[in-house]
Amino acid sequence: MSYQTLKRTVTARLEIKKSEFIAYAYPVASREDAMFHVEQLRDKYPDARHHCWAYIIGDPNNTTSAGFDDDGEPNGTAGRPILNVLQHKSIGNVIIIVVRYFGGIKLGAGGLTRAYAGSAQAAVDQMTLNAYVPMAKVQIVAEFATEAQCRYVVDSLSGRIDDVAYSKQVTLTVTLAEADINSLKERLAMNGRVLEK
Repeated sequence: MSYQTLKRTVTARLEIKKSEFIAYAYPVASREDAMFHVEQLRDKYPDARHHCWAYIIGDPNNTTSAGFDDDGEPNGTAGRPILNVLQHKSIGNVIIIVVRYFGGIKLGAGGLTRAYAGSAQAAVDQMTLNAYVPMAKVQIVAEFATEAQCRYVVDSLSGRIDDVAYSKQVTLTVTLAEADINSLKERLAMNGRVLEK
């Protein structure tokens, strides 16, 4: 599963034959996240003619969840071209929303397709991308005397400690890359048990 994800929100603006196209790209983890951003932009730009969008949740090469909407533009001229840009660039967990203010000159189906694809590409050109790393949550059960060693190993694997519970033993709830779970188990074999959630 090799694909890129968006690090932070970006915006790009294009003017094509007096129509203004404002593209926003947001990192998202679910369809609900994606639709939240669509509604936010509808509220921010209530006088815009169209709010067209496409999103991909998960791997763009093996899409688990994707969607698009032309929002009143001719069928296939807005959402699909935006989605095509995301798929072509192998970017997942992202939504691009293009807000259009109509400038009075009709672009035609081909012109619209190029305008929306160009707007999406302009947003992609602004993006800082990261390689997607599947993460997992695990629990480490250890003695008090080995807690510091457990913390050191988690830190050395770029893991994050989400929670610590103390009772007869210490239980650390940790998030780290799935690929590092076996390494964590090997390195903590003497200091603690790793339980996968």
